[in-house]
Amino acid sequence: MSATPSPIASDLRPMLGWSIAMAILLTLAGLFAIIIPIVSGIAITLLVGWFFIMGGILHFLFAWKTHSTGGVLWEILLGILYIFSGVYLLIHPLAGLATLTLLVAAYFLVKGILQIIHYFQLQPRHGSFWLLFDGIVSLILAIIIWRSWPFSSVWVIGTLVGISLLFTGFSRLMLTLTARRALYA
Repeated sequence: MSATPSPIASDLRPMLGWSIAMAILLTLAGLFAIIIPIVSGIAITLLVGWFFIMGGILHFLFAWKTHSTGGVLWEILLGILYIFSGVYLLIHPLAGLATLTLLVAAYFLVKGILQIIHYFQLQPRHGSFWLLFDGIVSLILAIIIWRSWPFSSVWVIGTLVGISLLFTGFSRLMLTLTARRALYA
């Protein structure tokens, strides 16, 4: 006996195909970002710059909806800061990349310290060791980035985003293939 696909499976077939295609594209984008991290790092810096400019415009628009003088002034100042930061990132992407790299190092430093503190708060509980492990790895990453900064700017952002894209694409592919097997089982 041959199994005929259910109507639900027939409706989902095109979506599964698109999901597989997206997973492959994400995986390839991740590999590209890891292989050429400076290009992906600059692209991310430019993208962040455009997001800052859009955020600044939104702050200006929100200023017109604010009913207090202090609120209007605050929104206008934030709008100026966002737009200035965005334009700076667009005009000076390498300096912006260095700044973003320094922010990533600071993030890992703070995250590592907080994870270690959390470990000591939960220490007698089963599995709390993983918080300590995560905290130590985060501190090591912060130190590696900080000690090699600004030279680490060339690889940190692009490599980390590339790793994230690679794992996102791979996990999406595995999830889609599992769903496909379940639908046609």
